[in-house]
Amino acid sequence: MVGVIDIEGDCAEWTFPAAPNVVRTARHAVRDTLHGWGLDAAVGDVAVLLVSELVTNSMRHASGPIGVRLALPVADGDEKAERAALLVEVSDPLPDPPLERPAGPDDEGGRGLQLVARSARRWGTRKDSEGKTVWFELALPG
Repeated sequence: MVGVIDIEGDCAEWTFPAAPNVVRTARHAVRDTLHGWGLDAAVGDVAVLLVSELVTNSMRHASGPIGVRLALPVADGDEKAERAALLVEVSDPLPDPPLERPAGPDDEGGRGLQLVARSARRWGTRKDSEGKTVWFELALPG
């Protein structure tokens, strides 16, 4: 069961179970939301790809709920300012940060964090009392 926390305004947030169909469900939720916000399709495609990678990592390594959050932050609290970036966060209850690992040409895995690092304007991880969050920002055209 997907828990919709918030999909109002410039922020959308969901909680997904660590279940086999979670990646597909998360992709659809993110794609539909970004389309509804009128964001550039290229930004949406990259965001969906990176969410897929991070949710897959969470599902493989954590047994609890997976959180996904999208936000269009406003610079310096100026509500009339242009949005410069899309912030995406994927959380799970595992406290250990993800590890980048080199992937060989024939490896089937190991490229998710490399994709995030190369595609995002900025990215990182943070721990909290409930686990960890991996986040990234994508620049918005304009």
